[in-house]
Amino acid sequence: MKGIILAGGKGTRLFPITKGISKQLLPIYDKPMIYYPLSVLMLSKIREVLIISNPEYIDFYKNLLGDGSSLGMKITYQVQERPRGLADAFIVGEEFIGNDSVCLILGDNIFYGQGFVPRLDAAGSVKDGAVIFGYYVKDPSEFGVVEFDSEGNVLSLEEKPNQPKSNYAIPGLYFYDNSVINRAKSLKASARGEIEITDLNKGYLNEQRLKVELLGRGFAWLDTGTYDGLANASDFVRTMQKRTGLYIACLEEIAYKNQWISKEALCKLGQVYKKTEYGKYILSIAKS
Repeated sequence: MKGIILAGGKGTRLFPITKGISKQLLPIYDKPMIYYPLSVLMLSKIREVLIISNPEYIDFYKNLLGDGSSLGMKITYQVQERPRGLADAFIVGEEFIGNDSVCLILGDNIFYGQGFVPRLDAAGSVKDGAVIFGYYVKDPSEFGVVEFDSEGNVLSLEEKPNQPKSNYAIPGLYFYDNSVINRAKSLKASARGEIEITDLNKGYLNEQRLKVELLGRGFAWLDTGTYDGLANASDFVRTMQKRTGLYIACLEEIAYKNQWISKEALCKLGQVYKKTEYGKYILSIAKS
């Protein structure tokens, strides 16, 4: 399975913060925002990742993450010339995906909670069909909403409904089989001129090939698309790390625990940040 991070857009809801920089490069406490979705792909044991962004920002990502070899990964980059909807990621990334299944994660979504890895493993085992996630929220009318049966089969999908059929919102994390490429190509643009991820998912739903994995109580899904969302996410990460002593989205730690890099390589990476708490944490992992 391969992974795609969609890190495009103008971030207009965060102006003037994002007037001169990609939203997904903004800091969430001690790390760039894109570290968080990248860590999810790494926890899914995905080693080949494509980052899609605007032409003016793509080199910033290359400078930050390089080719991924220091993490035992292969990271490549592709430009999305203009916003054409989330499903456009599979058209832009067609050559990258090849004959593999694929996971798409939005660059501004943050996930954290116990039991996440087994759910990622379950979703990542998809060979035929698609898997989305469901997260319980108080007011689902602000989100895409999924209705499902006791076996996790999706019954309906609604986009910001006035009368939701469930309280489960759909976060920006999706697993698909290889047919997603041709499905995305066949989509017609919506009224706002974009090919919509909801329409893509409905195609799988109509064939009864769409399942949902639920993220339960105590799990955190954070959207960073607003000023308050940014601040809340940073506060959350800071609080959890200070309280537990365990870091969220430490790419070097995940790569080491996945056995993608050696202890020697981990120490070398920690030395790069040795003047920071982040670097000291990496070095402590190497010594443990």
